[in-house]
Amino acid sequence: MEVRALTQPEQKYTYSQSTQIAGQTGCIGHLRGDFDSSGNGFYTTWDDHWDRWKTDEFKAELDEVINTLREGRGLLHNRRDMAAFARANPDAAFMGNYCTEYGFRVDTEKHAFLLRCNPTKGDYNFYCYCYVKDWLDGHIQKAGQGIRFIDPHYNERFRIPDGGRIIISYAWGEKTEKTCRFIDEYHTEVGSSLYHICEFAEKMKMNGHSYEPKPEEPPSPKKAPKHKDHER
Repeated sequence: MEVRALTQPEQKYTYSQSTQIAGQTGCIGHLRGDFDSSGNGFYTTWDDHWDRWKTDEFKAELDEVINTLREGRGLLHNRRDMAAFARANPDAAFMGNYCTEYGFRVDTEKHAFLLRCNPTKGDYNFYCYCYVKDWLDGHIQKAGQGIRFIDPHYNERFRIPDGGRIIISYAWGEKTEKTCRFIDEYHTEVGSSLYHICEFAEKMKMNGHSYEPKPEEPPSPKKAPKHKDHER
């Protein structure tokens, strides 16, 4: 069974997503676990996200993946072996919500298992988010084009990467940052709200607000327009 480090785009999917993104990525649910205070226990809880995909085949594959990772000195054998596995795979490290964590992926024929690991005593030591593989990979590929922000006339102003942030300047002088997530070419989540990109532009203009990409996260280059003689 191949265990590889997560790519940077995949790291975002080791956290719970909105209902919209969970549905588009085929997120079945996630398993959360810890090794107890001794470092050698193994306690887990399961949370459903979309149980329509929780088939008997999936359940068997999840058991196989977890049991295999528990064998020998595998990633989920105990806290000490998880720490050793993490040290041996420094490319798996990324900054989590409050500390360095380690991300790994295991694939079966139909499913993808994305693990976020934290070999620290007193905390949950791993989360395993389970996806329909083709749905997850398809969504990540599309999200790679970035999130478009336009004006009310549909002229593209800028793009930011999926998970990037914008700064909204409100008409009364207040500013706020919002994390944005890719839904599809015409829809995005701004904070916890879902918008059609034109709806967002119109709302901002109507209320006298302005918006721009966060400076330390510069916009992705615009795509060159297609020439008609190249279209199929």
